[in-house]
Amino acid sequence: MGSYKYPDVVVTTDWVAQHTADPHVRLVEVDVDTSSYEKGHIQNAVAWNWTTQLQDNVRRDLLSRQQFEELLSKSGIAPDSTVVLYGDNSNWFAAYALWQLKYFGHKGARLMNGGRKKWELEGRPWTMEVPSFAPTEYKAGAPDESIRARRDTVFEVLDGKRNAHLVDVRSPDEFTGKVIAPPGMSETAQRGGHIPGAVSVPWSRAANEDGTFKSFDELAELYGVQGVKPDRETIAYCRIGERSSHTWFVLKYLLGFEQVRNYDGSWTEWGNLVDAPIAKG
Repeated sequence: MGSYKYPDVVVTTDWVAQHTADPHVRLVEVDVDTSSYEKGHIQNAVAWNWTTQLQDNVRRDLLSRQQFEELLSKSGIAPDSTVVLYGDNSNWFAAYALWQLKYFGHKGARLMNGGRKKWELEGRPWTMEVPSFAPTEYKAGAPDESIRARRDTVFEVLDGKRNAHLVDVRSPDEFTGKVIAPPGMSETAQRGGHIPGAVSVPWSRAANEDGTFKSFDELAELYGVQGVKPDRETIAYCRIGERSSHTWFVLKYLLGFEQVRNYDGSWTEWGNLVDAPIAKG
């Protein structure tokens, strides 16, 4: 059995339980269901709301550098803090938050393997107490554009100017165009289907039933059978960029692909673009 390329980027629930009071560790919960934190969370964990705190609320984009600095400062996070993220849905939005941390150059960012589900299955304690930490004066690095794909990047692939794998991590029904978005999701597009040339590897296939990541060998086979190998750049996309952040994390840190980008515009951008090519089926 192979081991993850960068095993330190995932921590166990045991490790978290032993570091809840560590002043150098900041636990951050990020959930699809933004009310989950209020129902109980890990001791000393703060919450980030993906709908209001992890994106610009006026235009569709990530946080600006200043907004990112303000968020981390209010959370009591310093540049040398080890930030451990976890959440529901096998760490969907926890991975999205980690991707943004890496985008702005934060080195010590990790995921708790299994997220909320693993913690709950083990019968570990929740608390209702909301912690308070002294604010910091966080200074972020310049955005790392090497881990982010823009629509122009994707067009370069389609035009043959860029040699890259395109990986669609949505459900099979979204990939074929049968549905445009999962039930109940408000962010959507006018057209269904997928980017021509993309392969379908749903994000969920990288996770076990308890929310943890599958083994290195299982992950290598999962992507390898679809021809997705570390021989060239890989661009992952989904609907709004959170599920593809999960896949980005798997490819970059668990399998060790050197060139992986997350196209966070994803289908809500591509499926609304005028004259953008779309494939169905």
